[in-house]
Amino acid sequence: MYLSKEKKAEIFKQHGEVETNTGSAEGQVALFTYRIAHLTEHLKKNRKDYSTQLSLQKLVGKRRGILAYLFKKDIERYRAIIKTLGLRDIIK
Repeated sequence: MYLSKEKKAEIFKQHGEVETNTGSAEGQVALFTYRIAHLTEHLKKNRKDYSTQLSLQKLVGKRRGILAYLFKKDIERYRAIIKTLGLRDIIK
């Protein structure tokens, strides 16, 4: 399995301050980014896996929604997570 409990706890510890804080926007964006990277690599090898392609599009939409929420509520947290994860600033 590509996402073990330990890896998930590590992601939330890095970006959500505490590994049990799984509801923080930063932690969720970091987890979605990790999953998006994994699915992207899978789709490079398996081009016709349309169910995975749909899942990837849904994940990107969820991540964008959370980033839009952060942009609206606290611009500094938004800028920090964008810089940390190396994402493009697409919300204007």
